[in-house]
Amino acid sequence: MRLDKFLCDAGAGTRSEVKQLIRKGAAAVNGEVEKAADRKIEEYDKVTLYGRALSYQKFRYYLLHKPSGVITATADKRERTVMELLQGIDVRDLFPVGRLDKDTEGLLLITNDGELAHRLLSPRKHVDKTYLVRTKLPMSEEALERLAEGVDIGEEKPTLPATVKRLTATEIELTIREGRFHQIKRMLSAVDNEVVYLKRLSMGTLRLPTDLQAGGFRELTEEEIRELRESTCKPQNERKVQ
Repeated sequence: MRLDKFLCDAGAGTRSEVKQLIRKGAAAVNGEVEKAADRKIEEYDKVTLYGRALSYQKFRYYLLHKPSGVITATADKRERTVMELLQGIDVRDLFPVGRLDKDTEGLLLITNDGELAHRLLSPRKHVDKTYLVRTKLPMSEEALERLAEGVDIGEEKPTLPATVKRLTATEIELTIREGRFHQIKRMLSAVDNEVVYLKRLSMGTLRLPTDLQAGGFRELTEEEIRELRESTCKPQNERKVQ
């Protein structure tokens, strides 16, 4: 592997940024300063940046607090994408896991781990996704019960049972375990209501930190990665109104 790619994968910056660091003499291989970006790195080599040891990361994981107004895509000629929010990160091999609508906020996982992404999105895994939903009209108890049981959104099968927690007259937490197109908006339409604000709070075991501002991001911890992987292998329980 080239030295510049190693540094990118270790989170040192974009390819152009790490090339500048290498030219400045900030990188060393086995204790010797290395100024050639194309220097080949082997598994046994010790690479440091400004004296700090770096380790190669095959997979990278970022938790993004997606703001409203950006689209969930890797690239777009007309719209600003979530990838543009990852300032200072080499995003060429990264992609968002799943999709949040342009006007939807909240938790979005961005990674290059295709296997984990597949498990999180697989209909067979039924991974929980919890949203804060603000509605145009007050939610009746009957409407909450219908959402919990599953509703007809115009497809062959109704939605799977969900967990519904009332917060206020016009706010609920809704946990679903599917990923149908515009599912929550269609579910609320099925009970004669309308979504006016939508924010994803969690996906599997991954939670949106309360102190992470919209547009902000951070790397996942080792514990978060381990729990995410394990969560895709466990059976899910039935959902109910709380």
